[in-house]
Amino acid sequence: MNLEELLTQIVLGEDSSRQFKVDIKNADSLASEMAAFANTNGGIIFIGVADDGSMPGLSAQDVGRVNQLISNAASHLVHSPLAVLTENVALENGRIAIVLTVPKGIDKPYFDKNGVIWLKAGADKRRVNSKEELRRLFQITNQFHADELPTKAGIDRMDKLRFRDFLRDVYKMDYPDSPAELTRLLQNMNLATDDGVLNLAGVLLFAEQPEWIVPQFVVKAIRYPGNKIHATDYLDTEDFSGPLPKLFEGALAFVMRNLHKVQAGRGVNAPGLAEIPEAVFEELLVNALVHRDYLVSAPIRLFIFDDRIEIISPGHLPDNLTVEKIRSGNSNIRNPILVSYIAKGLLPYHGLGSGIKRALEKWPRIDFTDDHDGSLFTVTVYRKSVDELELADVRGVTGQIDNLSGHVDLINDLLNMLRSDPSAGYAELAEWLEVSEATIKRNIQKLKREHRIHRIGSKKTGHWQVIE
Repeated sequence: MNLEELLTQIVLGEDSSRQFKVDIKNADSLASEMAAFANTNGGIIFIGVADDGSMPGLSAQDVGRVNQLISNAASHLVHSPLAVLTENVALENGRIAIVLTVPKGIDKPYFDKNGVIWLKAGADKRRVNSKEELRRLFQITNQFHADELPTKAGIDRMDKLRFRDFLRDVYKMDYPDSPAELTRLLQNMNLATDDGVLNLAGVLLFAEQPEWIVPQFVVKAIRYPGNKIHATDYLDTEDFSGPLPKLFEGALAFVMRNLHKVQAGRGVNAPGLAEIPEAVFEELLVNALVHRDYLVSAPIRLFIFDDRIEIISPGHLPDNLTVEKIRSGNSNIRNPILVSYIAKGLLPYHGLGSGIKRALEKWPRIDFTDDHDGSLFTVTVYRKSVDELELADVRGVTGQIDNLSGHVDLINDLLNMLRSDPSAGYAELAEWLEVSEATIKRNIQKLKREHRIHRIGSKKTGHWQVIE
């Protein structure tokens, strides 16, 4: 680096990749700075440069002393040792600045001599002080994966029928006869720990009711009226729980029932096709379920608006991935056990890194947002406007556009159904109106509160009365 290049860097000021030091006199302090850079994305320490960007520099004697401190800190005070690079740059005042480059570590996490792990936080540094953050550091370096985490579920929580069918269809094996045999098999399949409890992958794939064990790992879906999130108004909502295949099926069905149907050049009497190909959401939902960060205790959220569909996954992209890279087909296996089993046919999986590319080929109007601060990854699928679509069901779309408080059309249809069949149950109403039972129950309660319907008789043998 020459003086001109140095000045260009100094003008930019301090941030998470650049730090200024007038002098270095404490090797322990320098070691913690190096560890912070190595544990994050690497960076440069400019020695002989003040916080305000002025450059008093170092004397030739100082340069020798500081280089000795750097060597000592990198070799003996950071664990594992770091290979750093120093360059001396002559300043206009006759003194010298040292440019100390700390590479991004390949053996994370790095500790100082007291066993403290440091991370960069803007121009500053901070300690790692939570188990989740420590696990994530190990996860980044493939020393640990979230789907290996032990749970509190014993092998008795397995869905015997689901696992039996999987063994038969994939491995041509019978279900083990004894608990001891089952435990050994699950351990050999990386679905249980050495202590005989299911790991997270075992629970997510084959537990009878995963939501009882890990209630945070579900999918929450909402269809909002318009293009903004509403506190109280929505057209459809449902929470999906169960093993990953069940989560996938429920979330995909929710999306498809909330899309417009278009003629797509077909005959008038032919059933309409979804405005966006179903295969797009197959790829994106599988990607969300398999590659989300299971160290973040939060659900996947699925929001449907008039102009877009958002799939919001906990956890940002691993630090070596960018949006541009995933668009090109690059990938990083965050949950290798889940990936290995999904590839055996539990979900429609077509190969590592190919899902995003395949979705873009079928529907290019997709954006990706990687939010490191919020630890979220959002996929936004943009819909065409109603005017651009050759609709197969104009009435349904008109109802969505002209609705009042988000669901007048549904409310009117529901009232008409109750008038024609007062004894109809929730399941029948949901099937007829093509919404979830949860949506029917919520709107029934709303109509009861507004004194627009009244229940006569018991839940089993009674009927509804519409109050005109």
